[in-house]
Amino acid sequence: MYVGTLSFDLLLGDVRSLKEKRSVVRPIVAELHRKYAVSVAEVGDQDLHRRARIGLAVVSGDAGHLTDVMDRCERLVAARPEVELLSVHRRLHGDDD
Repeated sequence: MYVGTLSFDLLLGDVRSLKEKRSVVRPIVAELHRKYAVSVAEVGDQDLHRRARIGLAVVSGDAGHLTDVMDRCERLVAARPEVELLSVHRRLHGDDD
């Protein structure tokens, strides 16, 4: 069994309130969950209206499949025009850990 985690640090574009922030972050979280069946949530910077931290977790029996899903999730977030991807932290845990 393999578990992969991603943490995205995002800078949001023209956002002036927490309500506007939710309207940007929620669709990203929903699309990641719907398209790739991953566990995903906003996990940090909830009180800052121009920053967001999104955490994602994936479980798979195959390390190659896990890496592929994580790569696709990262590309999806990076391609969103309304956010700037500042950093991505990736971790992969296997049975040996």
